[in-house]
Amino acid sequence: MPVYGPKINPTSIMIEQNKRDLIDRYLHAYNTFDIAGMLATLHPEVEFKNVSGGEVNATASGISEFAEMAQQSKALFTSRQQTMTAFEAADNDRVSINVAYEGVLAADLPNGMKAGEVLKLHGRTEFEFKDDRISRIADYS
Repeated sequence: MPVYGPKINPTSIMIEQNKRDLIDRYLHAYNTFDIAGMLATLHPEVEFKNVSGGEVNATASGISEFAEMAQQSKALFTSRQQTMTAFEAADNDRVSINVAYEGVLAADLPNGMKAGEVLKLHGRTEFEFKDDRISRIADYS
C-alpha cells in the first residue's frame, strides 16, 4: 500500500537553502566587520531599517547609504556577533530569523553605555530577496 504525505517540492527546498546560505554569508561578513562581503550579498536597491523598542532608529535606502551606515556602525564595536537561533521561510521572497546579538562597545553611547561594556540583545530580522540578493532587511529588538 503506498504511503501518502505532503508533497515536497525540491525546487522550493533549493530556493530556501540558497536564501539561508545568502543570510549566512551576510551574517558572517557582519560579524567579521567585512563590509565588502556584506555588500556582495545585497541588491543595489536594498532597503534597511532598525527598530528598537518600537522606534525606528536607523534606515538606509540603496547600497551606498547602507555602506555608509555599515562603516559608521563598524566604529561603534570592538567585536560583535549575530547568531541565528531560528529560521523561517515565509515564502519564496521572505525569510524571518531570530537572532542573539552580542557586541562590545568601542565608544560611549548617548544612552549611557560606556566603551568596553557588552551589549546583548535578542531580536528578529526579516529579509526579502530580489535577483538572488537581499533586497530588504528589517531588524527588530
